Amino acid sequence: MNKSINLYPDEVHKASLGAPEYYPEIDDACEEINKATKGLGTDEDALIATIGSKNTVERSLIAYRYQEKYGKELKELMKKENSGDFGFLTQLLSLPAPDADAMIIRKATKGFGTDEKLLYTVICGRSNDEIDILKKTYFKRYNEDLTILVSSETHGDIKKLYLTCLRGVEETYDPKYHNASKAEEDAKTFYKKGKGRWGTDEAALFEIICKSPPQYLQMVDDAYVTTYDVKLQHALKEELRGKTKDAALFALGMKLHPYVTAAELIKNTCAGMGTDELGLSCAILRYQHILPQVMVEHIKLFEKSIGDRVSSETGGDYKQLLLEMIRVAWPGAP
Repeated sequence: MNKSINLYPDEVHKASLGAPEYYPEIDDACEEINKATKGLGTDEDALIATIGSKNTVERSLIAYRYQEKYGKELKELMKKENSGDFGFLTQLLSLPAPDADAMIIRKATKGFGTDEKLLYTVICGRSNDEIDILKKTYFKRYNEDLTILVSSETHGDIKKLYLTCLRGVEETYDPKYHNASKAEEDAKTFYKKGKGRWGTDEAALFEIICKSPPQYLQMVDDAYVTTYDVKLQHALKEELRGKTKDAALFALGMKLHPYVTAAELIKNTCAGMGTDELGLSCAILRYQHILPQVMVEHIKLFEKSIGDRVSSETGGDYKQLLLEMIRVAWPGAP
């Protein structure tokens, strides 16, 4: 890959540049949602069938159109009408994709302590374009600079990684510049700033990961293996600790093996004692556009589909909504 993958469809990128174009089915969906939330109680089945059955582009259009038609934000309606894991997921689904990511960042950084896993899975490994969209969307929605927020809510080495990611510094791949000689040089620098010195220069390692386009970062990884007999992943595991290690490995993975990394994240939200429903909701939502590729890797790694995992780990309306989202991404998925 010449650059980090986009998680938002092209239509979402285009919508951020101007007014979206609607079609009749979008108005129909808005009317169905309005009917499902009128009167006493909410018709959850109707909501699942309407908002859950739409892809990322359609949901973005519904979010814009609903406010135009009814004078109120769809997200606020979902917050009022629904609760629990199902309620939070309906809120995310009622927002354009970048706004949903902004809401996840808000949740990760507000309250007592920062939810680092929730935060780094949004920020790390994103394309320059999507980092730019995220920063603009966050400011527009919350009247707060995303970089300043992250700087104030995090600390230590993981803060260095976040701030490097938020600069959107990934270089455009140029085979004349990103050549084997430079890859060998950067591999040596990675070693010297990490295992080859007393005290790790984390910022230098993060700079190499974030600046390198994926195709070139693979060349650096290959050069590192040739010279030091281990991969960059192994070097990071040895040199970093805690959430910083997890975040750096995630950033590296999203560049070198994005579909595998996303599949592992989904699996990890269901590992251990109890399911991390918040993390699972955010992952399925964020990766819905690339879910077919992620599903293939998930089956290879764990010999079960994402749908099977969701069915065994969740329940009720929440489970049905997640399964509907998976069906939309890959009709007839195993």
